[in-house]
Amino acid sequence: MRILVVNVNTTASVTEAIAGSARAVAAPGTEIVGLTPRFGAESVEGNLESYLAAVGVADAVARYDQPFDAVIQAGYGEHGREGLQEMLDVPVVDITEAAATTAMYLGHRYSVVTTLDRTVPLISDRLLLAGLDRRCASVRASGLAVLELEQDPDRAVAAIVDQAKRAVAEDHAEVICLGCGGMAGLEEKVRSETGVPVVDGVPAAVTIAESLVRLGLGTSKVRTYAAPRRKQISGFPLEEK
Repeated sequence: MRILVVNVNTTASVTEAIAGSARAVAAPGTEIVGLTPRFGAESVEGNLESYLAAVGVADAVARYDQPFDAVIQAGYGEHGREGLQEMLDVPVVDITEAAATTAMYLGHRYSVVTTLDRTVPLISDRLLLAGLDRRCASVRASGLAVLELEQDPDRAVAAIVDQAKRAVAEDHAEVICLGCGGMAGLEEKVRSETGVPVVDGVPAAVTIAESLVRLGLGTSKVRTYAAPRRKQISGFPLEEK
């Protein structure tokens, strides 16, 4: 089984961290391929960058020239999952939805701890669109930019732990979701400080994707995610495909 794990930003070190987190939980026989878009923003922290990322991710997947069994969109609260589902027959798993659905097996309500405050509405909207908002206690911002997670990991952990503790104490969250693909590998540190289960969307998405492939299930193509109609698309990076 081969799963493509596609970073939504163009920072290669973030792709490596995400792919490493995915490989840590992948079953024997599952190959994880990390992809970095060839264009887009170095970090995705707003609507414009998210829409650019949606196109960049689609382009990266379309240009991958080997067989694959599933795709993981490794960006929290990002646009584009629906477009990938139109493109592909194989399962497409978004880490925002994967984290939330996993959290709902573990507690009554969950909270998301993310990066900057400006990303909170994007995540809230994605959860609402997916029908996962009713059991979301809160979406909290740590105040850190995506790239700061790599540049100052100690400060990042402290800020994330602080907001996670507040979510448990003030919002009555019983599970914490790490709201950024760049937070890969922080689960144990946050869990030890909060005493509640902590879900990273990347490993959660891997296990969900693996289960869908083993069940022989793919994206329904009869209506909403039917293949795009064939037409001329001028100037679009995917036009060659």
